[in-house]
Amino acid sequence: MDYRQALGSSLRKIRKARGLSQESFMSISSRAHISMLERGLKGVTIEKMIEIAEVMRVHPLTVLLDSFSSYEGVTSERLLKQIAQEHEELGGD
Repeated sequence: MDYRQALGSSLRKIRKARGLSQESFMSISSRAHISMLERGLKGVTIEKMIEIAEVMRVHPLTVLLDSFSSYEGVTSERLLKQIAQEHEELGGD
């Protein structure tokens, strides 16, 4: 599975978990575009990811965490620890 497919799978999973149809995104994107994202046929900008996450009522990093977890075959807990460590090393609070 490549990263676009992992991201698409996460988008679909979260959308369905929230009880949303692809048509729920009509204010920000077409149903066809959402379908292509979910099938891994298109990439997404950070701006569009933020808009999609807002419709799904999740933080954009939740979508990315879920997709990278699948893509890398690791648990979300492991990724969160890695992110926290890297953030601290870079001077984060």
